[in-house]
Amino acid sequence: MTPHRFPVRVYYEDTDLAGIVYYANYLKFIERARSEWVREIGVDQRMMKAQGIVFAVRHVEADYIAPAVFEDDLTVETVPISMTPARLVLRQLVLRQDVVLFRSEITLVALGDGGKPLRLPDTLRHVVADMVK
Repeated sequence: MTPHRFPVRVYYEDTDLAGIVYYANYLKFIERARSEWVREIGVDQRMMKAQGIVFAVRHVEADYIAPAVFEDDLTVETVPISMTPARLVLRQLVLRQDVVLFRSEITLVALGDGGKPLRLPDTLRHVVADMVK
């Protein structure tokens, strides 16, 4: 399966005193990439929210492999790796050219009013089901 690719440029504000990307900013990079991936597969998160459904990160595994620095051009790759009716697991990599700098697995769930767990929306499940086969 071809991963979804999202470009990210490292700005000065993304770095720490050592001049490398601050560790928490990788989570921001992959969040942006997930939002674009969801949009590109046709899931309207504003409409979901109006219906009382939101996505939430349930679990994150993060592996910081090598640093990125100011003005690096990075790519975030997103690939769904498994899905149940209630959760979706994605693998996300942050690369500089073909070098993996950061690797993560993210488990997403859907929540309703008051944080009540829900099944993933049908629109998402139908599209992603073909991707994880």
